[in-house]
Amino acid sequence: MNDHSLIIGLESRLLNAWPSFEYQAYDGWILRLANGYSKRANSATPFLPNASLDEELIDHMIARFVEANVRPTFRLNGLEAAEANERLRMRGFREIEPTHVLVAAIRQGDCEADPEVELQPQVSKSWVRETAESYGGDKADGATLMQIVSRIRQKTAFATLSLDEKPVAWGLGVVERGYVGLYDIVVAPDLRGIGLGRRVVTSLMAWGCKEGAHSAYLQVREENEVARSLYGTLGFATAYRYTHRVMPGRSV
Repeated sequence: MNDHSLIIGLESRLLNAWPSFEYQAYDGWILRLANGYSKRANSATPFLPNASLDEELIDHMIARFVEANVRPTFRLNGLEAAEANERLRMRGFREIEPTHVLVAAIRQGDCEADPEVELQPQVSKSWVRETAESYGGDKADGATLMQIVSRIRQKTAFATLSLDEKPVAWGLGVVERGYVGLYDIVVAPDLRGIGLGRRVVTSLMAWGCKEGAHSAYLQVREENEVARSLYGTLGFATAYRYTHRVMPGRSV
């Protein structure tokens, strides 16, 4: 059984740490829009236990997505009523990208950052450009990424790890109310699998520790077994799982 209070607490931190450009509230749901960059910033998410959906509300939110030229997407985190998921399924909304929200306690010994990981309190154009380029695909849009991270109002750390003075791994930490959220952990494509991401993660956890965080959280797709195994060695465990229901007829 999902712990609704834990889900709401982490979801509210996620909403603040990864801000969208537009928010609309509908009977226990928050609809977020950010030019289509990342599903978590462009979806309707329940924020109250047993949040329900009727046909009228579904149609209304679909219209808002279409107006914004964003594929209608419902992000289901376990707070929704069972009938909400069933209504979407019956409407033909496909379930994609199951994702785990992982949480780990930060121990006292986790508070020393890697000296080779540079941590900056403000975002830079180079951090955004390098991160977007290493992501590639639909996340190569550095302009929208800059707009999102520039809206964060919590304390932040933008991490860059360099080898031979060349940036090769990046990450973002956001501290709020005892938790440090880890976002945009990315490694240059030709250097993945050799522990660089782990160094960024542990450095951001150490930074969070010094900023008063007792726990860290992050999100990882269920299919990414390599990353989930790595995070498991760092003490992360699944707090809850969410999936996306997307409207058919447009490319993901």
